Amino acid sequence: MEHQKIDELVAKIKVLEAELEAELHQEYEKFTCEITKKREEILASYRKERLGTLRYLLTAPILHLLSSPVIWLVLIPALILDGFVSVYQWVCFPIYKITKVKRSDYIIIDRHRLAYLNVIEKLNCLYCSYFNGLMGYISEIAGRTEQYWCPIRHATRVKFMHNNYKKFFDYGDSENFRQRIAELREDLREEKE
Repeated sequence: MEHQKIDELVAKIKVLEAELEAELHQEYEKFTCEITKKREEILASYRKERLGTLRYLLTAPILHLLSSPVIWLVLIPALILDGFVSVYQWVCFPIYKITKVKRSDYIIIDRHRLAYLNVIEKLNCLYCSYFNGLMGYISEIAGRTEQYWCPIRHATRVKFMHNNYKKFFDYGDSENFRQRIAELREDLREEKE
């Protein structure tokens, strides 16, 4: 069956994702050990490689400087969206008995500690970490909401699928939708924060 093939592919992807995560974790551990051993040497190297803020600004393309206010203005609606989505989750998820999404699993702020970045680069990294983490956080909240209310795959191919989409029922599969929607809702209760 076509659905079985999709499930097999999703399972393979999950195995590969786990393998990739394990490999990345090993690299991170190796890097952490190297940093611990060579901390002072690495910090001196980072300071040497850091481009001073004034030099950074003087060598930046003029269009980059002119477009930066546009980039930073997007932060205002992002903060508002963050607030609304967080309130939505705090109010509605307990009502539906959906496990809340843990914000710190998505919004990770750590790049500002890198000594080879100047102040502007650190602020840019802070922005990107927050904004991209926020999009993941919101996507997970929306995905859990969709799994609770409307776990049906689209008739056409989607470019982005949140983590819950693979569990959804095929488009037009009314029988499974009616018989198994309670299962998918229960699955949301069992997820750990």
